[in-house]
Amino acid sequence: MKMGNASETFLLLSRISKDNDILMGTLYIIFGVLSMLGNGILLFVAYRKKSSLKPAEFFVVNLAISDMGMTISLFPLAISSAYAHMWLFNKTTCTIYAFCGVLFGLCSLTNLTVLSSVCWLKVCCPNYGNKFSYCHAYLLVAGIWCYAGVFAIGPLSGWGEYGAEPYGTACCINWHAPSQSSAAMSYIICLFFFCYIVPCTVIFLSYTFILMTVRGSRQAVQQHMSPQNKITNAHALIIKLSVAVCIGFLTAWSPYAIVSMWAAFGNSATVPPMAFALAAIFAKSSTLYNPVVYLVFKPNFRKSLYRDVAQCRRTCGCLCQHSSVQKGTCMQLHHKEECNSTRLSNGLPENHRTCRHCPFPETVTGTRENFTDCSPQQTARILKGSLHSEVAVSQLSNELQSDFL
Repeated sequence: MKMGNASETFLLLSRISKDNDILMGTLYIIFGVLSMLGNGILLFVAYRKKSSLKPAEFFVVNLAISDMGMTISLFPLAISSAYAHMWLFNKTTCTIYAFCGVLFGLCSLTNLTVLSSVCWLKVCCPNYGNKFSYCHAYLLVAGIWCYAGVFAIGPLSGWGEYGAEPYGTACCINWHAPSQSSAAMSYIICLFFFCYIVPCTVIFLSYTFILMTVRGSRQAVQQHMSPQNKITNAHALIIKLSVAVCIGFLTAWSPYAIVSMWAAFGNSATVPPMAFALAAIFAKSSTLYNPVVYLVFKPNFRKSLYRDVAQCRRTCGCLCQHSSVQKGTCMQLHHKEECNSTRLSNGLPENHRTCRHCPFPETVTGTRENFTDCSPQQTARILKGSLHSEVAVSQLSNELQSDFL
């Protein structure tokens, strides 16, 4: 319920039960945490492998950015309002909330539409698809944001209207406005046609033609996509993952689209507030699908993540294991070489490294020593925390022995 008084206060009270609001807030927390982790990891992996990203993968990154934007801008306000059983903020915040929801939601949908078209171009029209470059990807990404921005700015300029969601603890497009304004009616008609019907049709037709082409002539498709089987497999995998992301996204947003059209063109009083609430939270769960699909099922993203995690663990292990050694950790800062995660100096000169994690034998005062964890010749006592290990100090000079504890 919205109320106004002389001081122009903006009050929205929840139209669903307190228990349902708590459930909604809890689901928002779960979805928000998973979305931040998943999209954050996906963006981190994409940044680490940015030099090897394919043009089509730019749309994957752009989708993660829009999903992250929706999570950051919407979820904190939705969570606090759900637990408070009312909208806690003013009308300006409500408008900004609705604007961000429309902008990032339409950006994600448009992004998937363009991605499906690019996949269709590369498979079904290889003469043009093979010419798809990074420049084309940049221009399309910019066009995606502009397209979404037109419909997001519309209600701010008088074409359409932003307002409270029917369940009372969030804001979006005012679905009751078409009964009061012809401009609002034209906006919702255009929104429904150009931002739902057209994208869904393009996505469906693109992947239908792709599957028909693959089934009809697998050998021809492989020849068109690339003369190298490795690249062909990479393109085929991108197509499969794109289909999975599109299906998940459209499945999440379709209930909200149906309920919204019911409220806009039917009798809005007959739409249960809880139906809108469930459809809204189901739609926002779409922010989880992109990182799950690509991090779990895309080999090069998964391998990059494993490599980065392993490198981080080795680096942290190197620092932690040698932080208590009095002569310092990884003293290669005094040398021209950089100390990596598998080579430590323990204060020794560059030609006398004694990193116990290094599998290569080193020459120490003319004697080759194998300083590895599995070497039985370690007799020099090295303090690591509360533990001691040994290397062959009998073969070290007195000057070198002074570097050990």
